[in-house]
This record gives sequence, structure tokens and C-alpha cells, in this order.
Amino acid sequence: MNTLEGFNQALFLLINGTTATPGWEISVALLIADYVIYVIPLLLAGMWLWGNEAQRHLAIRACLVAMLGVGANQLIGLVWQHPRPFIIGLGHTFLPHAPDSSFPSDHATVFAGIALTLVLGGASWLGVLTLLAGVSVAWARVFLGVHFPLDMFGAAAVAGVAYALIAPLWHLVGNAVTRWAIVVYRKLLARPIALGWLRR
Repeated sequence: MNTLEGFNQALFLLINGTTATPGWEISVALLIADYVIYVIPLLLAGMWLWGNEAQRHLAIRACLVAMLGVGANQLIGLVWQHPRPFIIGLGHTFLPHAPDSSFPSDHATVFAGIALTLVLGGASWLGVLTLLAGVSVAWARVFLGVHFPLDMFGAAAVAGVAYALIAPLWHLVGNAVTRWAIVVYRKLLARPIALGWLRR
């Protein structure tokens, strides 16, 4: 076992719940691990449906960064399979999960990609809130035994690379993509927009 993997496993055992962990703490972690991810589509939908053009521009960009990051994770998983803790019999598992590769975490990649895009795009407070939500999910998924801590740091690195790859392309075509998406949106949802339920 190399030094980095040893550190990863030792840090995992410090965070991971045990048979002595109170049931309420497990329940809270399960709620966070399973449901906080739904904050992301709600956030992006809210930015689009009730935001101005700048917020819509940012929402599309954030979505693309997250999608590219998750896509990269799938490729990493194909090239290098890193077993989850329960596969190697390490710690305790409180959340059922498929025995696929643990590295990097898709959940953490999505949160990191969205948060990074929002912070660098000028929506700092939304980005910080997203980051805090992502940290809570990262903790919960390690605590519940389905990820290692370094899966989360790897996810942040993947999100950073995804942002860097999207940035030059978005600089070239971002405004055109946003305008086209707004035209489509106004046609598809013309009625609720006309009723004032949604922002034009």
C-alpha cells in the first residue's frame, strides 16, 4: 500500500461512521447524501426561469462545466478502477451503492463545478452556498462509507479542469448560445411568461 492510499484510508476511517454512531446522525447523513444534490437543478432552474440574461448565461455555463466534469469522471473510471471502501471491507457502509469505481465523486464534481462557475462568474454568494452544500454532501458520502476523502479532492480537480476547458469555448460562443436558448425558451413557455409567472 503506498503512502497516499494509506493516508486516504486512514482519513476515511476518521470520518466514517461506526456501529456506535447514533441513529439520528446516520439519518441526517442519509438525507444529505441522497437529497441535497437536488438543490443543483432547482438552483439552475431558478436562475433561468426568474433570472436576468446574465444569470441565464451563467446557469448554462455552470451546467456545461458540471456535465463535462461528470463525463470526464466516467472516462477516468473506465481507465482506472478504484474500489469503494465496502469493496475492500474497510469501515462501515450505511448507504447502498453499486460497486463501481469511487474516484472521483460525481456528486462532488457537480457541486464543485457549479460553485466554481458561480463564484468566478460574479454570483459569489450563490457560489459559496453551493460550495457549502457540496462540502456537506462530500462529508456525508464519506461518513456513510461509499467514498474515500481523496475521491472528493479528485472531484474538485476534475471540476477545475472542466471549467478551464469550457472557458475559452464559452468566451467564443457563450453569448450566442444563451441568446438562442432564450429564444427557444420564450417560444416553448410563451403562455406562462405572458401570464407573468416566469421572467421573459
